[in-house]
Amino acid sequence: MSPMTQQTRLGLVLGLNVLMIAGLLIVGLASHSLGVVAAGGDYAADSVAILLGMMSIQIAKHPHGHPKATTYVALINAVVLLVVTVSVIVGGLRRLVTHTPEIHGLGVLIVSLVAMALMIVAALILGRDAASEDIHMRSVLLDTVDHVTAAAGVATSGGIRYFHGRVYWLGSPVGLLV
Repeated sequence: MSPMTQQTRLGLVLGLNVLMIAGLLIVGLASHSLGVVAAGGDYAADSVAILLGMMSIQIAKHPHGHPKATTYVALINAVVLLVVTVSVIVGGLRRLVTHTPEIHGLGVLIVSLVAMALMIVAALILGRDAASEDIHMRSVLLDTVDHVTAAAGVATSGGIRYFHGRVYWLGSPVGLLV
């Protein structure tokens, strides 16, 4: 069996990311969880970066293409993630200073566990070699592993809210950490 190409692996990971965007945003808004909404925004930004990365691989391979195309995409990804991060920080601080709505922990817990499982699958699809292929593949792998840890944090906060209740403020700090 031959190993999957970068394009194939990125396409599969993109599909998993796109599946998660709608679920995270719907559950995040319905449960009032900034952590889950932040994760949805992060998945959306990552999906754009993966799509651009797939295009940059083709550009880099083309005889008249630019060999540094994947490096430029990694820079674009960093800028987009910075914008998402600043937006979440502003939202998280606003919630901490004003009123934090009641967070519905069960939905947060379930969607975060699903996200964690799917991102473990995505990391396995990318494979250990992605870290040494090029800067774009390395950034996608690191970001995917980061999603696993972020989902674990959001799942933990959702579980705490579900089983203990009244810890509604917990969503904002977790959203800031994500």
